[in-house]
Amino acid sequence: QVQLVESGGGSVQAGGSLSVSCAASEYTYSMGWLRQAPGKAREGVAAIGRGSYPRYADSVKGRFTISQENAKNTLYLQMNSLKPEDTGMYYCAARYGLGAPLEPVAYDFWGQGTQVTVSS
Repeated sequence: QVQLVESGGGSVQAGGSLSVSCAASEYTYSMGWLRQAPGKAREGVAAIGRGSYPRYADSVKGRFTISQENAKNTLYLQMNSLKPEDTGMYYCAARYGLGAPLEPVAYDFWGQGTQVTVSS
């Protein structure tokens, strides 16, 4: 069982920046950030994995950057030029498979989430 603990997030005005981090109890081949806004389905934001380039949802390309520090089993998401529609609970997720899927169903392990709120 992989344990994932997110940190960071918070509130910011539109156009601002935030970062979130995720500490994993062990290394896995593939990790991602997914988010869920109130009343909406959970969606993939960014993913990184062995054997794949980082992948991003079209809505965040050019604004968000996912990175990973393997020595510390830590995943990061740097979010710039934030928009109100980026508001939601951000979840770190992991899987043992290869690749970098954005589909929530692809992930086996989840963190508890951290809130990101962007005001207009």
